Amino acid sequence: MSIHIGTSGWSYDHWQGVLYPPKTSAAKRLTYYLDQFDTVELNSSFYRWPTPETFAGWQAKLPQKFLLCAKAPRWLTHVKNLKEPELWTDRIQESWSALGDKKAILLVQLSPRFACNYDRLAAFLQEMPRWIQMAVEFRHPSWHTEAIFDLLEQHHAAYCIMSGANLPCILRLTAPVVYVRMHGPESHPLYHGSYSDPELSEWAELIGVWEASGKDIYVYFNNDIGGHAIRNALTLRSLVR
Repeated sequence: MSIHIGTSGWSYDHWQGVLYPPKTSAAKRLTYYLDQFDTVELNSSFYRWPTPETFAGWQAKLPQKFLLCAKAPRWLTHVKNLKEPELWTDRIQESWSALGDKKAILLVQLSPRFACNYDRLAAFLQEMPRWIQMAVEFRHPSWHTEAIFDLLEQHHAAYCIMSGANLPCILRLTAPVVYVRMHGPESHPLYHGSYSDPELSEWAELIGVWEASGKDIYVYFNNDIGGHAIRNALTLRSLVR
């Protein structure tokens, strides 16, 4: 049982003066992130899936016990809407294997325009190897059915719990791991605003319950605008400890 709290990405211009000193080069930003956190959710992989050599480089560079999650490529999740997943299976496996002991969860975020398609999700989950732990984030409301939750459980895939404006916050657990994405408080647009201490305390209590039930927990703050993700992640971590 373990708790991992970090942010979605580590390199943002507007984090100058928040996480790293002003005028810090992009190449040096990860060093400052590693001083504070032991996990991260890689978002750049959504736009361009890295090569196995890049993943191997992170495996060598990241410190011991650091865990990296990565967002599945948009060509698979948003362009093809999980159709023909075999075109990506080998490529993802090769890269994920290169991460070695630094690999954690593959985040599969589906398009908000992609309505529920049970058969396509089932085929995708069947195609992906079991040794890759996945979490699935559904943005279209039609996915939130018992049949889909049961399908995730059958494949030990985590339902991604979401927090954010106009997103349903469904506290459903479908896997040995719990995966939570904090997109910002409901009172602000997505990726903006800071969670209040009382709000974070409520999440800390939930995390405590999940940990007591034997789950490994991953929480990533995606309200990066203004550096709120950094502050909120550090606060939640202190509350959990």
